[in-house]
Order: sequence, then C-alpha cells, then structure tokens
Amino acid sequence: MTLVTMALKRYLHEVQTSEMYMTAQRSVKTGLVASAVVSSWTWAATLLTSTEVAYKYGVSGPIWYASGAVVQVLLFSVLAIELKRKAPNAHTFLEVVNARYGKTAHIVYLVFSLFTNIIVTAMLLLGGSAVVTYLTGMNVIAACFLLPLGVIVYTLFGGIKATFLTDYAHTAILFIIIISFYFTVYSTSPLIGSPGKMYDLLVAASLKTPIVDNEQGSLVTFSSLQALIFGIINIVGNFGTVFLDNCYYQRAISSKPEHAVKAYLMGGLAWFAIPFTLATTMGLTARALDIQMTPTAVSQGLVLVESAIALTGSLGGFGALVLVFMAVTSASSAELISVSSIFTYDIYRTYIRPGATGKAVIHFSHAAVLTFGILMGVLAVLLNLTGISLGYLYTLMGVLISSAVVPLTLTLLWSKQNRLAAIISPIFGLIAALITWLVTTYGMYGKITVDTTSQNMPLMAGNLVALFSPIPCTLLLTFLNPDNFDFEATRNIQLVNDSENVPEQVAKQQSADNTGDYIPTAEEMAFLNKSARFAKIASVILAVCLFLVWPLPMFFSRYVFSKEFFTGWVVVGIIWTFISTLAVVVYPIYESRDALKLMGKAIWADIRGKRNDMITSSQQPSEQQMHEDTNTTAYIVTEKSKEVS
Repeated sequence: MTLVTMALKRYLHEVQTSEMYMTAQRSVKTGLVASAVVSSWTWAATLLTSTEVAYKYGVSGPIWYASGAVVQVLLFSVLAIELKRKAPNAHTFLEVVNARYGKTAHIVYLVFSLFTNIIVTAMLLLGGSAVVTYLTGMNVIAACFLLPLGVIVYTLFGGIKATFLTDYAHTAILFIIIISFYFTVYSTSPLIGSPGKMYDLLVAASLKTPIVDNEQGSLVTFSSLQALIFGIINIVGNFGTVFLDNCYYQRAISSKPEHAVKAYLMGGLAWFAIPFTLATTMGLTARALDIQMTPTAVSQGLVLVESAIALTGSLGGFGALVLVFMAVTSASSAELISVSSIFTYDIYRTYIRPGATGKAVIHFSHAAVLTFGILMGVLAVLLNLTGISLGYLYTLMGVLISSAVVPLTLTLLWSKQNRLAAIISPIFGLIAALITWLVTTYGMYGKITVDTTSQNMPLMAGNLVALFSPIPCTLLLTFLNPDNFDFEATRNIQLVNDSENVPEQVAKQQSADNTGDYIPTAEEMAFLNKSARFAKIASVILAVCLFLVWPLPMFFSRYVFSKEFFTGWVVVGIIWTFISTLAVVVYPIYESRDALKLMGKAIWADIRGKRNDMITSSQQPSEQQMHEDTNTTAYIVTEKSKEVS
C-alpha cells in the first residue's frame, strides 16, 4: 500500500493535503465505498463470533449474527446522506455536534465516540492475537503489538486513501478464502463433501448432544431461544459501534454525494454474505465433525480455526490465519484514521489550536496515528492479562455505548431536539443500562463475576435499556423547551486551508476557479433530498425484511429443516456470496476502469523513459478526469501527458 501511494503521487500527481489525507477529496465512488464498508464491518468478531454462535446454536446463529449487524449499516445510509445535506464540509460527525450544541455536548459525544473506537480496537486485537497465538505459538503480547505495526506504516503514509485501497484488497482476499472454504466443505472434503452429508452429520450430532432451548435439540432449526436472545443483543450493541464510530461517517464524507446511499446499501447487503456463508460453513463443520472445545476456546473465537485445521490440516490453518489477519488489519486501519481525525479536528483544531492550517493538521494526524496505534497494543495486552475475551466484550459493548445512539441520530434528523436533551439523555441511558445489567445479573445468579455478567439474559436487559431509555428522556426534555434548529451552523463548517501543501501552479488554478468550501447548488440539493427519501424507505424496508420478516416466522414455526431445505439454504448462501463478490470486488474495478487505464499507460510510458514530470497550469484536465475514483488532484496537462492519457 505504501508503494501504491507512491505510485499515485508519481503518476497521477496526487497532492497529500489534509483534505486528501482525511477525506480523499470527498470523491470516492460507489464500489470502492461499498468495499470499504464491507472491510470496516468485517472485524475479527465477524469471522470468529459468527462461527461461535453457529457452533453454539446451529443454523440460526449465523442469520441472527448477520441480520443483527447488517441493519445498522443499511440504516446508516440515512445518516450518510443527511450528513451530505446538512454538513457538506464536515470532517467528523463530532464537528456537527459542536456546531449545533456547543462544547459541553461536544465533549460528551467525544467521550462516547473514543470509547467506541477503543472497544472496537480491543475486540480486533483480542480476536486477532488469540488466533495468531493459537496457530503459530507466537507470544500473545508480541501479537498484540505486531498486528497493528504494518497498519500504522501505510496509514501514516497514505491516510484514508491507503485505507480505502487496503480495504478493497482485503475484501477481495476475504471472499476468495470464504468461497474456497465453502467448496472444500460442501464439495471436495472426504470428511463431509456435500450438503446432504453435512445434514446427516448435524442430525447425528443433535441426537448425541442436544442444544438447549432449540426445537428437538436440533442444530438445523430456527426455533432457538438462546439464538434469538443473542440476536437482540447483537442488533442493539451494533447500533453503537456503527452510529458512534467515526470511521463510518468518514466513509460517508469521503464519498461523492450521489454515491453515498447506494454505497452503504450495497456494502451492507454484500457484507451479509460473509457471516452467513462462513459461519454456516465452518461453525456447523465443527459440530458435524464433533470437534470438542472448551467454553473458553469457543469464547475466544477458535471454532473457525479448529474447523479449518480439521478439514485440510496446516493449509486450512493458514487460510484461517490469513482470513483473520485481513479482517484485523483492514478494520484496524479504519479505526486508526478515525481516531486520528477525531484527535485532529475535534481536539487539536477545536481546543488546542483553532484554525490550524493543512500542514499542521497533517503533522498532528501523523502523531495521532502513531500514538493510538501503540496504545492499541497496550490495551490488548491489558485485556489479555485480565482474561477478558472477544465474546464477552462483543456482547457487553451495547451496554456501554448504545445510550448515545438515539440522541446522536436525532442531531441530524430532528431539528427540535434541544441542547439539554442531547447532553443528558446519553448519560442517563448509560447509568440506567449499567444498573440494569448488574442488578439483573445479581438477581438471577446471586453474584457478580465475569462469568455471570456474560450470560445472555442480563446482557440483553442492559443492551435494551441502553438503546431505548434515552428516548423518553430526550422527548421529555425537548418538549419542555423545543429547539428550532435550521442547520445553517452545520452547513457553515469550513474546510481546512491547504494552500501551503499544494504546488504553486495548482494553488493559482484553484484560486482562479474559486475552489474552496463546497456549497450545493439548488439542483444538487434537490438530488440530495430525493436521495434522503430513497435512503429512508429502502433502508427501513431492507432492515425489516432481514431482521423481522425473514427470521421471526421461522423461529415461531418450530420447523426443523429437512435435508432438501438445508441443501437449498446452503445454496442460497453461496449465491449471495458470489453476487456480493461481483458487487464489491469486480464492480469497483469496472467503475474505475478509466483511471486504471490511465495509470497503466503512465507506468508503461515511464518504463520506456517517455514520462514527463512537468506540471503546468496552461491547461486543465476535464472535470470527469479530475474526479476519477482514484480521487486524484492530478493535473496532467503537458502534450506528452495528454498523449499518455
């Protein structure tokens, strides 16, 4: 990725301004944003916890994981387009909070946002280090520090552009490995080899070890009470990790306005295939092959690893290692640049040096990337030493952060919510959720320990209170003194002055063209309004279908799958996976074909010694060329460059 960044600078004359470093000049297209969404949302937990719940609950586990975590990405498309409409020049969502409510609310949501980044990062490194240590024997402390090391290098050098490109590469590798696992299990493996054989093995495993609270103790039924409870915990907890994680807002900010909604809807639906297909394949394989595991190993997410090794030995272990490494590093990169932007724009430029220009912003963001990368490793080591596992942290996260989801969402969607409601409701919700979680634990089990607090019922109670208790609080406080915010303050958020980072000729040309803060025209606003309506309708319909219409009737039907139905279920998973691969692996290449041709021809010209480095301001490239998906600010304007392009 570092070499790619250097190539973009050499051949497409990209200028690494603060806007390029943090927002990729707000011009990324649908396919690349969708791929980045898939990669950012594919944590270690996506791979490890989804296979864990498949192992624990059967075929219902992967769907409740996938449905419970895709809803948030789909609904986030609404916030993505609202951010484009109401704060077109924002760099973080916290800038919007500051512009609307002031410093006190800004600090409250700053704490929630950073805590979200810390939890997500901790889960990434806990899951990743556990798998690396288990497979290779590497010291777990070394794994905690070495995993983020390479991420720091290319993020430090290339910013969010490098993150997008790495996200794409990692997403492609993820889908290739998942498809290979699928065909190994259901086609070539002598241990299983077909969906019918898998079904027979699962039926036998259900008779040998019935699953508690499953219909007939079966692994091939949707009537699983514990899986349903997990699904509720999953959907509530993941609202916090999407709506409060600045990396999703950064992807919305980095996208072209006309691509934001489509990118999040496409990315969400494509991501669904990963936990659905992978967990249905590898989690059920562990049950079918009767792989015995301790509760600790299951909670650490080692089901995927054991299944892979059982199937193809060291080759399967290598595949699992690469799979987890890709997920951990790409998501870590997103978290690094997310935290860096918060430290830069919401701490440095807000409280330390307001009005800092581009060069200072880039220097501080580099320091933030390096600092947080090191702290990531320290945090993972501490959690490993305390015995906190990936599974525990994943189900607990909603209790700790989801109370800020509703008031933050209303910040962009409801002009009436006042400053007091925005400040009080998330704090009230957090306190209520913690009390509910601990009191329920003590009432059910008589003691409060890591084991008792990790049980499903207390966690479900705490998660639900965290998400829903702020609603009456914010409604009451708002109706006592409703606001009437017109969002002019958020639209007036300004870009950073990057003139000192831009070559003189380019700076003069930009000045002549009056480039600067983006102000949507009347036509653009009409389009954004139309996109906002589409996002609300499409995201709600898809979310309801995937979380309610599909799984709940199957849960209440108490149906135990037949062999034919299970075979069809498996086939649906692989079809979904292939369509997702086309959407986020093939389509971004097609979408950027012109820029890739330009890059290839420039490299070929360079090899033949015919490249001309001169950049002049005598001519400009077309607007389309300037805004290709490579996000270039290139000005290839000499006669030789025109010949190359």
